[in-house]
Amino acid sequence: MEKKIKLFDTSFTQNRELSWLRFNQRVLEEAQDDSVPLLERLRFVSIFSSNLDEFFMIRVGSLHDMSLLKSPHIDNKSNLTPSQQLDRIFAAVRPLYKKRDKILQEIESQLQRYQIFVLHLENLANGDKKYLERYFQENVQPVLSPQIVDPLHPFPHLANGALNIVTRLKLGDRENIMGIVPIPAFLPAGIFLPGEPLRYLAMDQLILLFTDQLFPLYQTISRMVVSVTRNADINLEEENDELEEDYRHHMKKVLKKRGRLAPVRLEYQGDCDKKLLLALRSRLGLQDSQQYRSRLPIHLPSPDALAEKLPLAVRRMLTYPPFESRYPADLPHGPGLIKHLQQQDLLLLYPFESMDPFLHLLKEAANDSSVLSIKITIYRLASKSKVVEHLCTAAENGKEVTVLMELRARFDEDNNIQWAERLEESGCRVIYGFESFKVHSKICLITRRDKGKISYITQIGTGNYNEKTSRLYTDFSLITGNPDIGSDAAEFFKNMALSNLDGIYKKLLVAPRTMKPGWLTLIDQQIALAKEGKPSRILMKMNSLTEREMIDKLVEASCAGVPVQLIVRGICCILPGIPGKTERVSVTSIVGRFLEHSRVYCFGVDDPQIYISSADLMTRNLTRRVEIACPILDSQLKEQILEILSVILHDTQKARILQPDGSYRLPQREKKLALDCQQYFLEHGWETAKPREKERPSLWSKLTSIISGHKQ
Repeated sequence: MEKKIKLFDTSFTQNRELSWLRFNQRVLEEAQDDSVPLLERLRFVSIFSSNLDEFFMIRVGSLHDMSLLKSPHIDNKSNLTPSQQLDRIFAAVRPLYKKRDKILQEIESQLQRYQIFVLHLENLANGDKKYLERYFQENVQPVLSPQIVDPLHPFPHLANGALNIVTRLKLGDRENIMGIVPIPAFLPAGIFLPGEPLRYLAMDQLILLFTDQLFPLYQTISRMVVSVTRNADINLEEENDELEEDYRHHMKKVLKKRGRLAPVRLEYQGDCDKKLLLALRSRLGLQDSQQYRSRLPIHLPSPDALAEKLPLAVRRMLTYPPFESRYPADLPHGPGLIKHLQQQDLLLLYPFESMDPFLHLLKEAANDSSVLSIKITIYRLASKSKVVEHLCTAAENGKEVTVLMELRARFDEDNNIQWAERLEESGCRVIYGFESFKVHSKICLITRRDKGKISYITQIGTGNYNEKTSRLYTDFSLITGNPDIGSDAAEFFKNMALSNLDGIYKKLLVAPRTMKPGWLTLIDQQIALAKEGKPSRILMKMNSLTEREMIDKLVEASCAGVPVQLIVRGICCILPGIPGKTERVSVTSIVGRFLEHSRVYCFGVDDPQIYISSADLMTRNLTRRVEIACPILDSQLKEQILEILSVILHDTQKARILQPDGSYRLPQREKKLALDCQQYFLEHGWETAKPREKERPSLWSKLTSIISGHKQ
C-alpha cells in the first residue's frame, strides 16, 4: 500500500530554492546599477558566481541525494518533490547565465573608457599573440599535463570547481578522441600584458589559445574550457557514530571526500561541440539540463588584481571610497574599558562602528589580574586573527580559556582545524560541541573576581569573531555587564561542556530547546493584543525565513490584525499581500555595499521586547543548531535599534519589496528622498558610548527632518 503524501497549503508560500535564486538575481542586479563604481560592479558579478557555485554544491547536491531516496519527500512550502525542484532550478538558472554574460560585457565595455581591457581570443592583436606564445611556452606549458582518453588512458577525475581544457581530437580516421588538460590551481588566474593600456587575459584563455601545441600528433577539431561542480554536502557523521579517534582528525579525513562526490553541474566556455558535450555528460552522469554555457570566461578577473595595477586617481573612481569604522566617542581605548562596560551596556553596529572595542576588551582581560576566565564560541575567524592572539595571551598568562570551536563551519573547516591546534598549543581548552548540532552561537564570557565578588562581562553578537568580515557585513554586537545575562552565559558554557542541550536560562533564548517556543509565545502575545484592539507589531530582520511553523504563526498574526514587517535579505518563503492570509505582511530586502547579516526580533509597540540573535528563522537554526537570542534591556539601545530598522525600511535605493507572486520591485519613490540606508549610516552615525543628550538629534530624527525638507 502506497504511503499517502501530505500536501501543504502553499497559497502564501514559495519554494526555498527558487526564492534563493531570486536573491542571487538581486545580487547580479547590483552589477547593473550605474551608481555603483565599475570595479565594484565587477565584484558583484563575482559574488553572484561564487554564490551560485555554493548553491549547486550544497543545495542542488542535497536535493540530488534526496531524489535518490525511495520514500517520497515533499517540500512543505511548494509541495514539490526533490526531482521537481531540481527541474525548476535548472530552468531558472539558465537565463541568469545569459544575464550575467550581458552585464559582464557592459562592464568590460565601460572599463575600456579608463584604458582597462579584458582581452578575449577574438580581439587579440598579432603582437599580443607573439608575446603570449612566448609566455605560454616558458611559464605555462612546462607545468601542464595533457592526456587523451582511451582504453589505456582512463577518463580522469575532474576536481570540484577546477578549470580544464577539453578538446575533440582527430588522428587519421579517428576523429572523436577526447583530450583533457587540467589547469593547475597554482597558476595565476590570468596575466597582464606589458605596456599601456592595462590589458588582462585569463589563464584558461591563454591555454585555450595554444591547445594545439599540447597535442602535436593530433588535429584539434574543437576546444572548450569546462568546470565540474560536485555535490559538497557531505555528511560529517557518516563514518561512525562512536568515534574512537580525536574529532579533529576525523574531520580531516571526512573533508577529503568533498572533492570527489557526484557531479551536479557542467559549465563550459568555447566551441559548442555537441558531440564533445554529449561525451562529457555521459562520463559525468549529467543531463542536458545540467550543462550551462558561458560566453565569457568562467572564472572572472579579480577586481582587486585590476585595481592594484591602476593609478590611485583611477582606482578611486572605480571603487567604493574608503571609510573608517568609528570608535564610539568617550569609550576608553586602553585600560579602563572593563570598568566602563560594567557600568553601561555597549551596542556596536558593524561595519559602521569598529570591532576594536571588543578586541581591546579581550586584550585588557588577557592582562587583567582580576580576570579568572574567558570563554568563547568560534564559528569563523579571519586568516590573521587578533581574537586568537588575545586568547592565547590570556592562556599564557594563566587565565582559564575555553574555546568551543565549531569545526563544521562550511568551507572554513580546514581553517578552524588549524586555529584549534594553535589555541591548544597555547594552553587553551578547546572543545567541539555536539555530533548532531552545529554550535552557531556568537557569545563570549569574561569572568572576574574583584574584592571577593564574581562579576561578568558578556558579549553576544549576530556575526562571527572575524575582523575582516566585520568591515564587510552589517552585524550587531552587544557587550553588557548585566548579571543575569552573565549568569546565563556561564550556565550556557557549563552546559556545552557537559553536552547538555536542555539548560534553563533566565534571559537568553537558546536553540534547539527554547528559542522556537520563545518566538511563538512572543508572537502569540501580539496576536492577543490585536484581538483586544490594542496596538501590536512584529518587526524582524534576518537573512532567511523558511521555517514552516514560524511562517504559519506569522500568517496567523497577520489574520489577527498584527502588522508584520519583515526585513529579509535572502530566502523568504512567505509571500506578502495574499488576500485573507498575509495582507498585513510586508517584506523588504536590502542588497548593497555591505552584506546585511544582523538578526533582530522586535515584538510590541510601547516598550517592545527586542532580541538580537545568531539565528535566522530556518529549520536548521531553530532545531539543528545551538543558537542564542539575547534581549536588549537598555531602553536607549532599544531606541537605537528601532531607529536603525526604521531607516532601513525607508531605503529607496537598495531596497526591493517582495510581491505576492514572488518577484521583487523597487519601492515607490514619488515624493520621497533617494535614500541608501547603508550610505546614510556611513555618513551619519550615532553615539552608543554615552546617554543621548536631549539637544542631540537622534539618527531617526535626522532622517525625518531631511525627508521633510525634501518634501517642502
